[in-house]
Amino acid sequence: MDTQQLLEAEAKGCFDFFWNEANSDKNSPGYGLILDQSKNKKVASIASVGFGLTAIIIGIERGWITREQAYERTKGTLETFLNNVEHESGFFYHFLDMQTGKKNEAFYDCASIIDTTLFLSGAITSAEYFGGEIAALFDKIFARVDWNLYYDEKVNQYYMGYTPERGGFGHWDMYAEQMMQYVLGVASPTHPVPAKIYEGFDRRKGTYGDYEYVNSPGGALFVHQYSHAFIDFRGVVDGDGNEWFENSVKATLANRQFCIDKSSEFKTYHENSWGLTASASPTGYRVPGAPPYHPNCAPELEGTVAPTGATGSIVFTPEESIAAMKYFYENHPQLWGEYGFWDSYNLDVSPPWYSDHVIGIDKGITLLMIENYQTGLVWDLYMKNKYVQRGIEMLGWKKKEESRI
Repeated sequence: MDTQQLLEAEAKGCFDFFWNEANSDKNSPGYGLILDQSKNKKVASIASVGFGLTAIIIGIERGWITREQAYERTKGTLETFLNNVEHESGFFYHFLDMQTGKKNEAFYDCASIIDTTLFLSGAITSAEYFGGEIAALFDKIFARVDWNLYYDEKVNQYYMGYTPERGGFGHWDMYAEQMMQYVLGVASPTHPVPAKIYEGFDRRKGTYGDYEYVNSPGGALFVHQYSHAFIDFRGVVDGDGNEWFENSVKATLANRQFCIDKSSEFKTYHENSWGLTASASPTGYRVPGAPPYHPNCAPELEGTVAPTGATGSIVFTPEESIAAMKYFYENHPQLWGEYGFWDSYNLDVSPPWYSDHVIGIDKGITLLMIENYQTGLVWDLYMKNKYVQRGIEMLGWKKKEESRI
């Protein structure tokens, strides 16, 4: 299989997950909800739906579904979120009952700002692609979100979680995957937060090998990917001179180099088997990552590699990411299934372990980044949205040639 065929096969597998593992019963209160992961048929994830809405657009453009099929599913999904899905002041619960749209009690965590933001970002691409009634539905959903519920003015940061019982808790006090939250929060037409919130989180630079960059506490790759699936940071610089696209390039290269450096300790890690990020593992869901770690935040490594780590970074490191994809496909047939690459594998246990399921957010970041690498479609749709444009202007982000830095 050549490179183009492999990219197409993996993209189609990702799309098939989002299309096939959705609630397709038009009479169900949960119509359009998408599984959190393929093995548990009862639990939906709002982040998975966000990626899935964008996947539908990619499916149209690649001829996998008709525009009519896509429009019907998209409209129904947004109506489900407007009318049925449980929320707190517009923030949806992370995990939902697949049939009812109510918070899943077995997986109950919180009304989630980051997962709501991922859903909203997917809905933005739908609004821009279809316009009309789809855009009107998005506007209603977006206008309902009270970003101040999640704003802790005392420390000028977003809370990480919220429940009616606890109120807001934790803080987005460091750089991670939350950059979309600042764009959408300040641009809200009804309940905005002040633009100064962007100044509230720590940009802690560190070094690994030849790479100096701002890293998150545990160094998982997804934190350098998720906002970049939607926001085109190429050539963009903020008021402090941060170039977040280049930061993700360095973080990805450092993650790969760390796996190379650790190859004498772990059989799974080497130059074409890399990408430490949140994924399934032999012992459950884990979040490994690469240094520089924040103090006391170094994760315990046990040899698991997830293809989404490399493939989700294809816009940052195309040559290295494609080499990894080819290695996974050609050398580990057990890692390939009905939805493309299974979630992860580990050669450092006996017998070697291969995941038997996929996770929605991992297939989502893979599909969107492959599309951005090949066509830029997701970036083009997201970046022309009026709220996104307003938010970026309010935050003072500029193209490098427009900046004085």
